[in-house]
Amino acid sequence: MIPIIGLIAGIILGMFIPYNIPKQYSNYVAVAILAALDSVFGGIAAAVQDKFNMKIFLSGFFGNAMLAAGLAYIGDQLGIQLYLAAVFAFGNRIFLNFAIIRRYVLNKLSKKDIIKIE
Repeated sequence: MIPIIGLIAGIILGMFIPYNIPKQYSNYVAVAILAALDSVFGGIAAAVQDKFNMKIFLSGFFGNAMLAAGLAYIGDQLGIQLYLAAVFAFGNRIFLNFAIIRRYVLNKLSKKDIIKIE
């Protein structure tokens, strides 16, 4: 529940507090946001599996974002698009976590549709 509240709060803050990110930092911020979304979806997936741990969530949230931004920076310094590796890895994990969440929701909905006839 906490990851969902954080995601909603972040979206609301982003809508009402205008801030423009300079173009030279856009790759770093985009990859960091993708990494943070990966952590949010991972937190939700862990919550539906009753495995959520706040310390793991927070360390993954900030650690993944910093690692992804660092990869993008190193790639820029080397002249290669190293951030694409982070985009692929985090994008893949987001879809895997979404599949877990989707299965959980569908399972909950299908159990509600069952009518017992005796």
